[in-house]
Amino acid sequence: MQATINEKAAQFRPDRLLPRRQVTQETDDAALLEATALEAGRLLFAGFCNFVFAAQRIDQLPPQRGPEVAFAGRSNVGKSSLLNALTGHRALARVSNTPGRTRQLNFFDLGGRLTLVDMPGYGYAKAGKDIKADWQGLMFDYLRGRPSLRRVLLLLDARIELKQADHAVMELLDRAAASFQIVLTKADAVKPGALARKVAEAEAVARRHPAAHPAVLVTSAETGEGIATLRAVLTGLAV
Repeated sequence: MQATINEKAAQFRPDRLLPRRQVTQETDDAALLEATALEAGRLLFAGFCNFVFAAQRIDQLPPQRGPEVAFAGRSNVGKSSLLNALTGHRALARVSNTPGRTRQLNFFDLGGRLTLVDMPGYGYAKAGKDIKADWQGLMFDYLRGRPSLRRVLLLLDARIELKQADHAVMELLDRAAASFQIVLTKADAVKPGALARKVAEAEAVARRHPAAHPAVLVTSAETGEGIATLRAVLTGLAV
């Protein structure tokens, strides 16, 4: 029941055209659902979140203990900063000055209800061929062979255009039949008009991929924009 409420709140669209009385009632109901989901997200992420496992090979993956959500993105997209902002732990995920440094799957237990998986970054120009190959090896095997994986959050930098590596990873996610959702990062560095165009572009891209969730989320680890909403969405995937 809790998951259903959270999913409805996360997907609420107040701009639907309905009769005035129905609009008022549905707006009130949706506001209540949204507030409930936001509070559930706050409570879950206010609890403990601990590093529990790291895997560099498919045979090193930990036993499946419940739903998992993976974070993927280019090496300099701000993945570690977003994870730290979500959990309120400044050093949960290491923020490195060397993009492409993380070369393993890192698993974090969130309150015993959800596992957050930090995936290696991709697309870093100076990374060695063996690092780039990770996404064709361990990463693909994990994505297609992990029943507990509920969703992949594909992080895209709101400041820059999509790169070929981003499109390639989306195609890989389609092939792996791994449900993914686009999350724009570093939104604080983009003016409102440009950000709106970026969201529309990302939504159009998502529509072209069968594995993509239609809703695009906007976040900033710097200002906290979108963090509460993302927490609510993830809580809707938890047990």
